[in-house]
Amino acid sequence: MPDQTPRDLFARFQRNALAGQAGLDEEMLADDVVVEQPFAPAGHRRIEGREKVAAMTRAGREALSIVFEEFRDVVIHETADPEVIIAEYQMVATMPGSGARATAAFAVVLRARDGRIAHWREYQDRAAIAEAMA
Repeated sequence: MPDQTPRDLFARFQRNALAGQAGLDEEMLADDVVVEQPFAPAGHRRIEGREKVAAMTRAGREALSIVFEEFRDVVIHETADPEVIIAEYQMVATMPGSGARATAAFAVVLRARDGRIAHWREYQDRAAIAEAMA
């Protein structure tokens, strides 16, 4: 995967999420990957290592009974570092039981190294997510 750019990896994340899979799959992760979610509950703010991150993302996807329908208003910012992009977007999802639709905003700082994600820092609109899940 050395030819995978940060943009390529973000596009793969999008395809995975829309296909009902964990957004970050094991093949796209560096061995020493770090995932940070600064506004997540304590104990979930920093996960290190491919196996732990892959297990966390699989469990998270299985626990969510929502269907991601689209990524909206996607803006990808290039940085002075060719390994790093910043992606801003909204995810639109449907709640299967009620059919209600909800949208939440996200921002991700993605660092790729040797064609794999080395660092993923995600900021989520946690209030919108909590309201949608209520």
